[in-house]
Amino acid sequence: MKLECVKEKLSNYVSLADKITSKNTTLPILGFILLSAHNNVLKIRSTNLDVGVEFKIPAKIEKEGIIAVPGSVLNNTLSCLPEGKKIFLNFKNDNLEISTENNIIVIKSQNAEDFPTLPNIQKKETIFISAQKLIKGIKSVCYSSSFSDIKPEISSVFIYPEKETLIFTATDSFRLAEKKIIYNKIKNNFSGVIIPFKNISDILRVFDGIEGEIEIVFNDNQISFYYNEIYLTSRIINGVFPDYKQIIPKDRTTEIILLKQDFIDSLKLINIFSDKFNKVTLSLNTQKNIFKINSKNDFGENTTIIKSSVSGDDIDLSFNYKYIMDCFQSIDNDSLSLEFYGENKPMVIKGIGDNSFFYLIMPINK
Repeated sequence: MKLECVKEKLSNYVSLADKITSKNTTLPILGFILLSAHNNVLKIRSTNLDVGVEFKIPAKIEKEGIIAVPGSVLNNTLSCLPEGKKIFLNFKNDNLEISTENNIIVIKSQNAEDFPTLPNIQKKETIFISAQKLIKGIKSVCYSSSFSDIKPEISSVFIYPEKETLIFTATDSFRLAEKKIIYNKIKNNFSGVIIPFKNISDILRVFDGIEGEIEIVFNDNQISFYYNEIYLTSRIINGVFPDYKQIIPKDRTTEIILLKQDFIDSLKLINIFSDKFNKVTLSLNTQKNIFKINSKNDFGENTTIIKSSVSGDDIDLSFNYKYIMDCFQSIDNDSLSLEFYGENKPMVIKGIGDNSFFYLIMPINK
């Protein structure tokens, strides 16, 4: 292999590919990046067996070939080289030689035949969606997914169609987030897909900031994303996502409307005195028209009254501070609605005038 290419795109894609490599002592090849040069295209590939990615960049290829090199070494090397320079790659004496105007670097390689192939799934189900909509949908809910693999169905993000929307949802059984994205290209053969939470960060990292449509193809075990020079494939969960709509309460007893920033500022102050369970207590006295939050720990106590518009029954419920704060990244509106459904029932948070997102949190038992 012998070629010439531009440093910026090579360095960017190698950095992304390196984040998907795996430090696996049983299969050390998973810590490597595969470079393949053919037909004036350099392919950059990595995988951890759960997720695999391949990037393509144009290159002036003098001699075709394929080589596997340690991902972290190649990434760190390229990140230290000056910008705006051409880079020359040469497979020489079973090693990769990287040369620029002022540098010659040699990186030891490994047999490329040991590198795993990436799945190229048959197109059983296919959808096209803009990258911005896909990323917005995933970001709006992924923090609600369970971090534990004990129940893989809830350690995931579930994406499914409903009329002319794509619905993104995630839950860890203590909270639930749902985001609806308008999408009128749904095909009859698309029934939904469950993507493991641990693979979500790689999807976000690769496609965040991209403009244009992504083709998504999947079968019972795998999902693949195609966008110009980028190909990413991920394992999916072959299971059934919980029927969460059954737990969404119907009969609201209390509503509090307030400014999002006022609520955020108050919660940040309250958290200083929250206990090891991050507990904060929300209280409403409708007769006095007072909504307040309180926290208490071994170092002190804080009570803050928040200006709001209230209606319905009094409440006195405790919630996890962190869970409340997580949802604000998904709400663009300046005003919030906090909805309550009675004692020991969940709280639902929505943006005023926005029916595309809601967030449900279970209370903490006192």
